[in-house]
Amino acid sequence: MRSLSLALTIPCGALQGAPGRRRAGLGLAAAAVLALGGSGCASYTARTAGALHDFQRGHLAAAQAAYGDTELGGSEFLAGAEAGMVALAAGDWDGAQASLERAAAAAADIEERALLGPERFGELLGSWVLNDTMRAYQGEGFERVYVHAGLAMAYLARGRLDDVYVEARRANQLLEAEEKLYETSYHAGGLGHFVSALAYELLGDWDDATIDYQRMVEKGVGEELAGRALVRLAGRLGRADELALWVERFGPDLELPAGAASVVVLAGVGLAPFKVEGSLVVPTPDGLIPFAVPIYERRPQPVAALELVETTSGVGVRTEVLESVADVAVENLEDRVAWMAAKSVARGILKRELTKEAQKKHGLAGRIAGDLFAAISERADLRAWLTLPDSWQAARLFVPPGACTYILEARGGSSRPLGTFELEPGETLVVLARSVGTDLYAHVIGGRPVEPLPAAPAAEGAALEVHQQ
Repeated sequence: MRSLSLALTIPCGALQGAPGRRRAGLGLAAAAVLALGGSGCASYTARTAGALHDFQRGHLAAAQAAYGDTELGGSEFLAGAEAGMVALAAGDWDGAQASLERAAAAAADIEERALLGPERFGELLGSWVLNDTMRAYQGEGFERVYVHAGLAMAYLARGRLDDVYVEARRANQLLEAEEKLYETSYHAGGLGHFVSALAYELLGDWDDATIDYQRMVEKGVGEELAGRALVRLAGRLGRADELALWVERFGPDLELPAGAASVVVLAGVGLAPFKVEGSLVVPTPDGLIPFAVPIYERRPQPVAALELVETTSGVGVRTEVLESVADVAVENLEDRVAWMAAKSVARGILKRELTKEAQKKHGLAGRIAGDLFAAISERADLRAWLTLPDSWQAARLFVPPGACTYILEARGGSSRPLGTFELEPGETLVVLARSVGTDLYAHVIGGRPVEPLPAAPAAEGAALEVHQQ
């Protein structure tokens, strides 16, 4: 689809000042420009470029404030989602919760339709509008899933564990609704199930944690991480049959220190893809039929994974991919293209009929006006959640109880000292992290620091900050 190209490009303002009889004939095209509110002149990506640049440069407060302004991007859903994701990177848990709840509220009606079943949701997807950009943006299906997964992480950071698995369950229900709608299976769900399993483990509910880890294995996401957890929990629960099954598949349990504590890293790595327009204008004897759809374009990713190292022993563990946001985005959009294509063609046929009527009334000027209207008004919707990571990753390192010193490294990017923390036997320390470009943000949840943390830099570049909650 990347080979498709737009056959006609009309610069903003090109229709102003059309003289004489042509002015009346071009009224239809001018109306199209006004109806679209100039949306063809600046895509969502262009309007929010400054905010994304701030995010990439580490100016998180500025990025969060800019994205939170609905007027900037024209979408309540995206204002909440973008600001919420920046807030998670900054360790602003209250801000993340408030913004992501705002995004969830903006998509509440479409979520309910999705959970009611494919028939009700299909009615909404098939509804006809002049241009998809004129519809209130409520997120792609996978984006709505990540809103609730993001809320689960915000609640995890705030210690509200009961709310963690409520949001994680919602995320997984929405994912399964998307899969049912398109009769497919995405390589996704690892983030929601892992966060839920972690919350259950923190509550001491090993049975429910086991269920989430099993779901990860069934879906083929984060299998090695989930498999090792299943071996460990089966042994702890005394389930010999299950233990034998998991050991055969994933190998024996690790030799853990007596009373082992653990450090869990949950990270977003890189930046998600963005949308570009793929379009084709088909000429017919009666006028042009435009066809436009969005296509995801991936970004280069300088950081492939993160590594957590306990500096005294030199023991480390590398993060594993729970799910690829980029892959899920592309697959989910490709599944929706059929809906968009059908609507685009239907609109094209109607616009062709309008062009024929305009030609009868205004001759050649009417034909030109109709063709301009068709070309201008049929645009792909390029709105997308741009601050999402390219992938969600996680790792777990088991350490002896007591005081240990940790450092988190972005492979291909920055390294951040986390500090020295004392852990009780069986205690879990959580590190919520995010890499953007080569910068790394890290926030430590739990444990007891036994030496001062690194001083925060004077500049706003929060990429150098490490927070302990």
